Amino acid sequence: MKHVIIGAGAAGISAAKTIRKFQAKDEIVIISTDDAVYSRCMLHNYISGERDKKAISFIDDNFFADNNIRWISDTAVTDIDATNKIVKFAKGSESYDKLLIASGSECTDLPILKSNTPKNVLSLRHLSDAKAIKESAKDANNIIIIGAGLVGLDAAYALLDTNKKPTVIDMANSILDFNLDSYAAGVYQQKFEDAGCTFQLGQRVDRVDTDSSKNVTALTLDSGKKLPCDLVIVAIGSYPAVGFLKNSGVDYSRGITVDKYLSTNIKDIYAAGDVTGLSSIWPNAVKQGEIAAKNMCNLPTIHDDKFADKNTINYFGIPTLSLGDVTSGDGTKIQKDRSKYKKINLRNGLVVGVILQGDIANSGFWQYLIKNNVDVSQINSSIFNLSFADFYGLQENGEYQWSV
Repeated sequence: MKHVIIGAGAAGISAAKTIRKFQAKDEIVIISTDDAVYSRCMLHNYISGERDKKAISFIDDNFFADNNIRWISDTAVTDIDATNKIVKFAKGSESYDKLLIASGSECTDLPILKSNTPKNVLSLRHLSDAKAIKESAKDANNIIIIGAGLVGLDAAYALLDTNKKPTVIDMANSILDFNLDSYAAGVYQQKFEDAGCTFQLGQRVDRVDTDSSKNVTALTLDSGKKLPCDLVIVAIGSYPAVGFLKNSGVDYSRGITVDKYLSTNIKDIYAAGDVTGLSSIWPNAVKQGEIAAKNMCNLPTIHDDKFADKNTINYFGIPTLSLGDVTSGDGTKIQKDRSKYKKINLRNGLVVGVILQGDIANSGFWQYLIKNNVDVSQINSSIFNLSFADFYGLQENGEYQWSV
């Protein structure tokens, strides 16, 4: 049996490990656009110089040789011939018996910049992007980051470590708008500003000035404010990397459509990770890769853990965990002091969202409550003191019983 995996990210590598675990003699081929295996979560550490190429890898040096995996690197897949079971790329092709698409995602372009095709506009998704940012930032005096989400702030955090003072633009009125409430986000914003970062929030780019070499020289906001720049980093989101599937027959809209076994509409083709649009967090991509691989090995396994509303953030030594819906509910409980902040969102007696900042201990408990829709309305303890013990009762024979 020959397994071909498109993508050497979290899902692809996890799948390869799983296939090798269950099928010692099967052929495994990984095709990736990258020439290295690395954690995207650590790209900002590469920009700052805290880690080198080797230190952001999440596999052993001899991973491919030790696991008898053939890696076709620095190669972009151009098409899939599902009828003849062939993966095509510019300089050749590869046949398969089972195929996993784990191609990840790509950065969303800002239309007003794309239409001007400027040269000094970069994104942060691949190691090649991080290398380009690191090199370009050396001689840049006015760096602008468009997008105040996790990727944009990762870039800003890394640049601050290199003594650059970037400006961050976002249409939202608060940084990390999808992940935190205004209070928790404000704690980070103050730290960024103290370190030299400037924010232009509640604004969008209205006009772009370029020179004769098509380099951006200034951005004008809808407020009329004009910002000079010599490097722009766009971090406004991402989309599943499905461009090569146009003529494949594989169903997709924003992401690839999969069933509970992570199988596509075409027999022997599976998908996992960001390309499915099911999740954008690392643990879920790893789990999906494992589940898809088991099914490729004819070990039927259902993907039933779809909880993806989880983000762990740590800037300036302040850890924060965001779970579920942290912005809305019919009841909100808040506890805070100088160094810790807890927010619990309730809806109809259920915990639907939690923010833990400064101390993220016991996070697994809160995630369990949210994932399993556990009703806490009848619990007498203070909600901030809840633990699994509150959901156990004592039977007449002295045995403990889960009471929800």
